[in-house]
Amino acid sequence: MEGETNLNTILENLNPLLNDGKYVFTKVDSLDLIPFSKILFLFKEQEGITVVLEKHFAEELNLNFSYVASWITLEVHSSLAAVGLTAAFSQALGKANISCNVVAAYFHDHIFVDENDAQKAMDVLLKLKEENKNYL
Repeated sequence: MEGETNLNTILENLNPLLNDGKYVFTKVDSLDLIPFSKILFLFKEQEGITVVLEKHFAEELNLNFSYVASWITLEVHSSLAAVGLTAAFSQALGKANISCNVVAAYFHDHIFVDENDAQKAMDVLLKLKEENKNYL
């Protein structure tokens, strides 16, 4: 199953899910002290390794972080080749003055928003879904 590419179908089936927990982005030079089972995702950059994990694990491991986020999963299985999804939800969130950090995984897109904006972001995403449904 390769995922949906039609933007209208994707938006109609967006189904945002607010995951439990608080998440942080931290930068490390090595993964030696972080159990892989605690890592939500990582990305290797030239300057170091960005690791995202639950806040309480980062605190237990004495990792530095400054941004505490809530994690929203878009339950629709969008294709990695789909055009316009990120633009649609980031524009809607931006209009509501909500910053977002996006991770596109194989099955779903994942949005990280400031922990204080979680419910507002969910409201914006649900409105985006409903507006699209009414538009069709």
